[in-house]
Amino acid sequence: GYCRRKDELLLVYDYMPNGSLDKYLHNNPEVTLDWKQRFKVIKGVASALFYLHEEWEQVVIHRDVKASNVLLDGELNGRLGDFGLARLCGHGSDPLTTRVAGTWGYLAPDHIRTGRATTTTDVFAFGVLLLEVACGRRPIEILNEIDERVLLVDLVLGFWNEGNILDAKDPNLGTEYDDEREVEMVLKLGLLCSHSDPLARPTMRQVLNYLNGDATLPDLSPLDLRGNGMMMLGIHQRRLSEFDMSNGGSSMVDSILSRGR
Repeated sequence: GYCRRKDELLLVYDYMPNGSLDKYLHNNPEVTLDWKQRFKVIKGVASALFYLHEEWEQVVIHRDVKASNVLLDGELNGRLGDFGLARLCGHGSDPLTTRVAGTWGYLAPDHIRTGRATTTTDVFAFGVLLLEVACGRRPIEILNEIDERVLLVDLVLGFWNEGNILDAKDPNLGTEYDDEREVEMVLKLGLLCSHSDPLARPTMRQVLNYLNGDATLPDLSPLDLRGNGMMMLGIHQRRLSEFDMSNGGSSMVDSILSRGR
């Protein structure tokens, strides 16, 4: 619900005693989520996006899917929060946005180029979130002391090109998880969702089918996903470092390209 008091408009959520997902993934967390818990969170967020995109009376485009906006209840179920940047539109149409909004590292290249937010830009951000949860890394990683940065998408693709995508998984997971194939599927699905071409990204309905085991992920190779990453964003490494992105933790409401809606 919401509360309006004088000039303040407050969103009201259920109490989330476990805070946000990002604190369990970064900064040497005291409690590490095991793979079963992480997979449950992933499916919870996927279900939320599917509902927003297809099941509500209007299409809701969230525009800021990221780990710090995923809240965990007492049973560690993932709840998607913070709808401050969300836009509504009718089914079969897109909202008329011309301003880039969201968080660096989760922004789809097509959104950066055009300012248009669509369900596919939410899917892109969800793909980055999948990689973040599976790898325990931020969407934008600092490589060295001179502040060179690389996208997590590129890091995971690099591991896959070297022959074992599972080397990208979070080392905090150890070896005690049930199904390597499930982890591998999530990594590959994350890359597919964060494909540079919006037409190549699955819908959230398809994503849920993959996660629930109702459909099999297409047989992919790193070559199928080439073009992902930094160069397709049209942002060179130097320019990426010029912005204060807090490693994918700060929202960018004002466009670097325009001052539109």
